Parts: sequence; C-alpha cells; structure tokens
Amino acid sequence: MTRRPARKLAAYVGVAAVALLAGLALGRPEPVAVAAPQAVLVVAGLAAARDPELDVDATADRDRAIVGDEVAVEVRLRTHRAVDRLELLLVVPPGLEGPAGPARPWAVALALAAGEERTVTVTLACRRWGAYHLGDLHLRAHDRFRLFTWEQHLDLSVPLKVFPEPEVLRSLVRPVETQVSTGGQVSRHRGDGIEFADIRPFLPGDRPRSINWRATARRGAPWVNERHPERTTDVVLFLDSFVDVRGEHGSTLDLAVGAAASLAAAYLRQRDQVGLVGFGGFVQWLQPGGGQAALYRLLDTLMETQVFATVAWKGIRHLPPRTLPPKALIVALTPLLDERAVAALFDLLARGYDVAVVEVSPMAGAPAAGGEWEPLARRLWALERETLRHRYQRLGAAVVEWTEDVHLQQVLLEVEACRRHARIAPG
Repeated sequence: MTRRPARKLAAYVGVAAVALLAGLALGRPEPVAVAAPQAVLVVAGLAAARDPELDVDATADRDRAIVGDEVAVEVRLRTHRAVDRLELLLVVPPGLEGPAGPARPWAVALALAAGEERTVTVTLACRRWGAYHLGDLHLRAHDRFRLFTWEQHLDLSVPLKVFPEPEVLRSLVRPVETQVSTGGQVSRHRGDGIEFADIRPFLPGDRPRSINWRATARRGAPWVNERHPERTTDVVLFLDSFVDVRGEHGSTLDLAVGAAASLAAAYLRQRDQVGLVGFGGFVQWLQPGGGQAALYRLLDTLMETQVFATVAWKGIRHLPPRTLPPKALIVALTPLLDERAVAALFDLLARGYDVAVVEVSPMAGAPAAGGEWEPLARRLWALERETLRHRYQRLGAAVVEWTEDVHLQQVLLEVEACRRHARIAPG
C-alpha cells in the first residue's frame, strides 16, 4: 500500500518547530510548552505508523444472471496489524445498481483488529445486459492519530455476465429451405414424416403402413398418404451494432440483443442450428451449432457486443465460408442506419440467401432538434426509410418495423405474413 502523510502532519511539525525556535530565541519556556504536545503527537504517530498489510479477495455468488436478478458480492478482508479505520469503496459498473443508486460507488468504513478476518457483502441489482468485471476496489487505511493514510487500488476482476430476460416465442420465422438432418421444421418437400401433405396412387416400393384405407375403399385401388418430413434448418442471426440510438425506455441495441437471445433459445429448442454474425466496429461470428453448449456460446458472444466507432470495413466476403451455410435463414436485427450494414444485407440478398429483416426503429429515440422544420424533417426521414424497406422487399426480403411498444412475437408474425404474401415462405 502507498503511504501518504496527512496535511495536518506538516502543520503540526511547522507549529512545533516555530514554537521551539521562538522559545530558544526568546529564552522563555512558554513557546516550548506550546510546541510540546504537537511534537509528542508527531513522534508517537511516526513510531506507530506501520503498513496494515491487508489481504483482500472478492467473489460473487454467481457468474451468470438475468436482467432483474440480484448478485451478492463478498469482499473478504484480513489484516496482520490492527487498523483503526479502513475505508472500502467498490466501483459499481454502469448497468448495475448498488445500495447507493445506479452506477454509484458503494463505500463502507470499519475497524479491524490484528489478525482479524472480516467479510463484507454488498448486493448489486442487474439493470442491463452485458459482460461485467467486478472487484474494482479502493482501500484507504488510517492510523490512530490520523497522521498517515495508506491507499491501494485493486482490480480483482470478478466476471459477471448478465443476460437479457428471454421472451416466450410460440411462432418463429420459417425458412424456405431446410437441411437433410432430422429436426423440428416441417419441410415443404415430401417424404417420411408426421405432417400430412397429400394422397397419391400406390406405387411399387411404397410401405403398406402408408396406405390410406379410406381413400382405397372409396376409389377401388390402393392409395397412400404423403407427408412432410421434419428437418433442421440453419439460422444465422445478423446483429447490427454499428449504431445505437437511445430513447427514454432503452435503445435499439438493447432491443436487438434481447431479440437475438430470445430467437436463439427458441430455435435451439426445436433442434435447429443457430449461428451469429455481429456487424459493428469489429466483426464477430459463430458458426451454426445446436444444443445447450451452442446457446451458451452465443449468449456469451452477445453479452460482449458493444458499439465501436470505426471506418474500417471489409464486407461479408471475409467471413469464414461455413459461417453462412447454403440454405440458411438469415434473421437481421438492425436499425438500418449505417450504410455498411445496409450494403451487407444487399450483398446477402444478391448471393441468394433467405433474409428476413427486423428493423429496430430508431424513430422514437431520435433527439428532437426543435424548430419549425422538425416535423418536415421527420417526415422526409420516414419516407427515406420506407423507400429503403421497399428496395429490400423488391429483392425478396421481408422487412418489418419494430417499435419498443410492440412485442417481439407480433413482429415475427408480421414477418411471416409478409413472407407468405411475397410467396417466398413455404405455404
């Protein structure tokens, strides 16, 4: 720990020195009597000043939480020498809330005897998703006479990842094409499955159990049932983090990350393969995978999503080939503000990918400029965005605007209806 003298130490030394010199110069005992208490205090303080030699450790009761949960952080202290006053300050990162309020540091003062161990617990409320590092501690110890201060800054790096609260989704966007492996998506092709498709005349090689006996009795010849097989699909979540527009109740990036987490969990529950491509200041990607492990990898990657200002961009052609597999359904979550993300979506459509765009509307979070021209400027901006949506729709992409007062399930239903209207989704 770094030792710092208190300001009053210099004052005590100065007063004692001046009084002693005055007593010697005047030959009088009174100035010496005035200087004696300060001199004794300084000597006693110097003799008792010892480094407290603190051992500090911090842990959290969990390393993963959901927005709205509370996390208990324990700070364990042990000192080899007695400390008359120890001040402990824990820095609370933005997005978490301590007892003192949102993003305000938490502080406590205590006294420790020699060799004593003490555990201090503070409860933090998770207010926003993200990857956090707790344990940014500032320690300050004082001696008995308050003549010296020992200060130390510790970064114990206790990891904590806060996930957005998942939304229950009963209906998802269906892909145009499915893969050959068995899954939960009903394929538009015909084969062995559960979903009824049609009936046709019996052909050599058909299984007897597929015979439709009612149709056979009515038509006087064997007829069989045709079914749609259940197949998996590759879903790639396209997350645009170039721009984040904040409003009163959240931001476009908060909505996009929450939607991506809910979509990933819902698709993985029906045994699909889910991947991620994060377009922002730097590109993040995860190849499509399935199971609980894939969900945790995707959520961990989402929690590290941030907005970085950069002009460097290379396009989607630099992504690994298996990141965007053929026949993949690409669900884009974007505010459609940055030209690089807009161009990347056009590039995906030109390559023949099945793209569905959820436009996270930035209109409500846009700051008000004021003045008589603001209503006209907002109307022109809205028309410009509508023109961009029509350009995507002409290329076969379903685009639906999502505002913060609309549930994600309703947006997905609108996307599916738009795809059916455009005759690009299986009927």
